[in-house]
Amino acid sequence: MLNAFTVDVEDYFQVGAFADRIPTSSWDDFEGRVVPNTRSVLDLLEKHQVRGTFFILGWTAQHYPELVRDIQRGGHEIGSHSHWHQLIYEMTPEEFADDLKLSCRIIEDITSEPVKMFRAPSFSVTGQSLWALDILAENGIEFDSSIFPVHHDRYGIPDAEPFPYRIENEQGGLWEFPPSVYRVANRMNLPVAGGGYFRLYPARLTIECIHRINRSGQPFMFYIHPWEVDPEQPRLPCGWRSRFRHYQNLGSTHRKLDRLLGEVSFGTMTDALQPSLEQSACTASSTKISAGS
Repeated sequence: MLNAFTVDVEDYFQVGAFADRIPTSSWDDFEGRVVPNTRSVLDLLEKHQVRGTFFILGWTAQHYPELVRDIQRGGHEIGSHSHWHQLIYEMTPEEFADDLKLSCRIIEDITSEPVKMFRAPSFSVTGQSLWALDILAENGIEFDSSIFPVHHDRYGIPDAEPFPYRIENEQGGLWEFPPSVYRVANRMNLPVAGGGYFRLYPARLTIECIHRINRSGQPFMFYIHPWEVDPEQPRLPCGWRSRFRHYQNLGSTHRKLDRLLGEVSFGTMTDALQPSLEQSACTASSTKISAGS
C-alpha cells in the first residue's frame, strides 16, 4: 500500500511554540536554514525514488522561490501551509481567508499551477475552527490534512475520523487526510504520524505502526519539517516543554528518515488517496445509476 510522505516547509524560528517570543515582524532578522534543510530532505527522497507533498509557507516561497521550483522540478506536489504560520483558532475567518489567499497567490505565481492542498499550522483546525473548512473549499482547496484525531494542548479533535474521508459542505466539500494515529486497546489514539513523535519513538515502532495500519486496509499519513534534520540549528530560549518537543533527537532524524524511506512505500498525498478517490467515484456512479433506474 502506498502511504503519504509530506513535508511542512518552515524554518526553525517559525514554529508555533516560539510565536510568543518571535513575532513575524522579526523573521527577517534570523539566519535562514530552510533551504539547505529542505534540500537534505529532497536528496533523501531522490535516493529512494519517492515523490512527496510539500506544504510551503507563503512567506518561505516569497523569500526562496528557487527552492519552490526545485521541489516542483523533483516531481513533488505543492500545497499551502498558510503565509504567516498563525494558529487558525486565534484568527477571525476574514484574517484566515486573507492569509490563505496570499500564500496561494505567491505559490501559484512561482509554480504556474493552482494550489489544491492545505495543511494548517500546528494542525489548528479544531472544534473551534471548523469554519476554516468552508473557507478552504471556497478558495479551491480540494485536499486538507489539518485535523489531528488526538488529545493535545495545542491541537486535535480526538473523536475525528482517523483515516481519509470526504467532508461535504455548501462549497462542494474537500477530502481530509488526517495525520495517522494508532488505536491502542480501543481506548486511545496514539499519535504516530511523524514530527516530534517520529523523533521520540524508535524507528521500528513507527514502521510497525505503518505496517499494521496498512494491513487494516488504510494508507498512512507521515509528516516531517526540514528543521528536524538540522541538529546544528541555533537554540532559542523557550520553556522546558517547547525545548523538549523541538530539540529532542534532532541528531538521529536524518538516519531514521533514511531507514523509513527504505522500508515503507511512500508517494504524494494524491497518490496515497487514489484508492479512496476511485472508490468514491464508483459509489457516486452507482448511486446515479440506482437513482435513474
